[in-house]
Amino acid sequence: MAGVFGCRGQKTEASDTLGGMKTLLSSSLPLPRRRLLAGVAAAAAAGAGAPASGQTPKQPGARDSGTPHKIVYQLNRADEAYREAIFNSISAMLKKYVDDISITVVVWGPGIHLLAKAPQRPVSRLHQQRVRSMAQSYGIKFIACGNTMHSLGWTPDDMLDFATVEEVGAASIMELQEQGYAYLAW
Repeated sequence: MAGVFGCRGQKTEASDTLGGMKTLLSSSLPLPRRRLLAGVAAAAAAGAGAPASGQTPKQPGARDSGTPHKIVYQLNRADEAYREAIFNSISAMLKKYVDDISITVVVWGPGIHLLAKAPQRPVSRLHQQRVRSMAQSYGIKFIACGNTMHSLGWTPDDMLDFATVEEVGAASIMELQEQGYAYLAW
């Protein structure tokens, strides 16, 4: 799920927010906590009501190619401090751009253990929790390199449920750049 954030920083009428909230609650996509809380607060402030006639509620859901800011991170080392630096950068980007950013992390090489159900290299419990939270609560997309997995004898079943497996991690980065993503490697 690549991005399920609020109204992309746009000003909306109270009725738009309430109508959007109805759509949010009926969506089959998992809802990040910060979006849910913002939507509940906006709906409470708006009171009961529906979108004015002729107005279409804002459609929430996955980020699309219209997201103003897009970044792809490369994560290819098993080092704890290295992962922490990337996580901190992602957190800073979320804080700065809030709803106006789509973030993907492509993981290969020794970094692949971060996305494994049973990593063969050390991954702290904190990092396991943090990566899961980023994916499920903030819509960060994590891509596992199929080439690296193949070299380890792993299948998609060996990966965490939120990880997307792509045949070649480097190709995923190239394709994301072609879609306008900025590439950030440590």
